[in-house]
Amino acid sequence: MTVATPQARQPFSGSAHDSTMRPDIADLRQSSLFRDVEVDILDQIVGVSRIVSLQDDETVGHQGAPADAIFLILSGQVALFNTASNGTSAVVEVLHPGAHLFLPTVLAGLPLLMSGRTVCASRLIRIPAADLMRLVRAEPSLSSSIMRAQAMEFRSMVRQVCDLKLRTTAQRLGCYLLALSKGQTENSVALRLPFDKRLLAARLGCRQENLSRAFAALRSLGVETHGARVILHDIERLRDYSVPDEMTDEMTDIEFA
Repeated sequence: MTVATPQARQPFSGSAHDSTMRPDIADLRQSSLFRDVEVDILDQIVGVSRIVSLQDDETVGHQGAPADAIFLILSGQVALFNTASNGTSAVVEVLHPGAHLFLPTVLAGLPLLMSGRTVCASRLIRIPAADLMRLVRAEPSLSSSIMRAQAMEFRSMVRQVCDLKLRTTAQRLGCYLLALSKGQTENSVALRLPFDKRLLAARLGCRQENLSRAFAALRSLGVETHGARVILHDIERLRDYSVPDEMTDEMTDIEFA
């Protein structure tokens, strides 16, 4: 799906918005990359990392540029998008706190396949690629943690592909709304969409007009919308229609040799 991309500020280069503030270990542990990494290794990562603060609609990394750092999201949201040779852009994913950007490209030593753009004011941790790769080569436990995180990322991508193949747009929207309401014990809930419907359409792999039709199709299942506010009046009925994937993504205690 393609979306028009507004004129953005200059891409974050690693210096213009750099902060002298370093993250702490608790900041790093927000990411699955470092949740189980030993404190002495995290201390080394803290020593080379910086917290950067960006405003809405600022670009983080640029498609085709060298991958010179990874970023962890502390607060805010970042949309990843790809731009075709004719200038048309498509949003691929919207990332939230705890997520990371550009790790596969850094590990492969290849240019960036996507650019990132802040959806709102955001705070990120910047970890230089050279320092991270030095630690990966020296610390087997860090390598194992990164392998686990990458395996989960690949699993998430497979889920999205299966979702596109097996479910209609309305069902994908229903699954997304059910995920937002996860943990609720009542059969009805009011919630707020975490970003605008243009980005939601991109996240679901459809055009914005198809998203509007999907919301209309879910109206008979008790889904009521008021802008970004959504009310689910009958969660069980919506679940029966959407058929969400109930398979758990909890990590098992696999040992990497």
